[in-house]
This record gives sequence, structure tokens and C-alpha cells, in this order.
Amino acid sequence: MRKQQQSDGEAPEAKLKTLVVLTAFVRDEEGELRPAFEPREMPSADKAKMDGRRMAAQGNYAGVISWSRSADLVNGEFGDPVVLFQHGDVPDME
Repeated sequence: MRKQQQSDGEAPEAKLKTLVVLTAFVRDEEGELRPAFEPREMPSADKAKMDGRRMAAQGNYAGVISWSRSADLVNGEFGDPVVLFQHGDVPDME
């Protein structure tokens, strides 16, 4: 029989994760930047930079950016984004 853990009344410890994201932008008919696709979560910063460089070299996008940020998914808190790779025109990060 498994022994149940007793709660001491404290909130579960926050587990920080580093999110790494890659996205690209195109210009619409009015010249406004629009996402080319939904932001993609990447397995590592190196992979995000490599894929970003490859996409930028293809020339199909107005801009490409990859970034990382810490995330406390339990509490919904996110750290400031850190740009890993940027090429071309991208909107300001909020």
C-alpha cells in the first residue's frame, strides 16, 4: 500500500521552465506585419537559432525572431523575453 503525502498547507513549489520560441512575419496587402504561422515552441536555444537563420536565408519572410523566457506555468508568470536571433522586420516584443 502506498503512503500518501501529507500537505503542510504550503503552495506547491513553483517549477520554472525555459520556453524557447520561433516565429516569422510576412507583410499583408497594406504592408503591415502579420505572423506567418503560430509561434513554435523549440526544444533548445541552439535549434531556435539554427532554424531562424535557415528561415532568414530563404528570404520568404519579412522578419524572423527566436526568443526565450522563463515561465512559471503553475502560477502563470513569465519572465522578460531574451532575443536569441532576429533578422529583418519584427514587431516590438511586449
